Amino acid sequence: MAGSKWRAIADDLVKKIENGEIPRGSQLPTELELQAEYDASRNTVRDAIKWLTQRQLVVAQPGRGTFVSRKITPFAVELSPRHGFGSADDEGGAYVASARVQNRRPSTSDPRVEIRKATALVARQLQLAEGARVVSRYQERFIDDAPWSLQTSFYPMEFVNRGAERLVDAVDVGEGVAKYLEGALQLTQAGYQDLIAARPPGRQESVFFGLPDNVSVSLIELSRTVYATTGEPMRFTVTVYPADRNQLYYNIGDVPEPRLDVPGPT
Repeated sequence: MAGSKWRAIADDLVKKIENGEIPRGSQLPTELELQAEYDASRNTVRDAIKWLTQRQLVVAQPGRGTFVSRKITPFAVELSPRHGFGSADDEGGAYVASARVQNRRPSTSDPRVEIRKATALVARQLQLAEGARVVSRYQERFIDDAPWSLQTSFYPMEFVNRGAERLVDAVDVGEGVAKYLEGALQLTQAGYQDLIAARPPGRQESVFFGLPDNVSVSLIELSRTVYATTGEPMRFTVTVYPADRNQLYYNIGDVPEPRLDVPGPT
């Protein structure tokens, strides 16, 4: 009976959250109050709260109490943007266009530009020697002012030496990097290859995304290598998406409309 009772308490609390009786962002009743309300033991109430916490419906704040999570409306990220949704190699064009179609408000930080030594991974994807100099362009991306993704793009330093000097400017490339490299270096994009993986967040990522320590939220890491018609890599980009607020999808073949009817988490 104990198992069924804690679940009944949890289900009742979910109903109260969904119908607004316990508003989003408000504090959940204390354990003592819940024990009295449901005539339940302390352990039974704790099991119910633990179940809600695991499903990210509530968040425990040490020293303050347990609070109902604010509702997150997922953002649909199209990884195969079509005409009018920005270039697939653009650092932000497709992201901005897709957000506006979904009636969301996108924004990005100014790029943080660094000249770095290529790690083994970056060197392999850009077909460079490990330790070769690369340009990295890092940006924080937001939806409706909330942190939504992180993106770092890497380019061979050779591109700058060949005339693509705007890559080291700490501003967005307005026309998109693909068009810029085509004009500056006569490099035309031919296609791209994606690798998608899931991993736990690092400490700095948890802080940026506001992920509570006691809730497990995976990060979706998209690694994209963009190739020119010459066969040489043009760019290697790593984008990190928290799984609690992003849904990634592709359109393959003749798909009439972009997917915009994104359901919320169940």
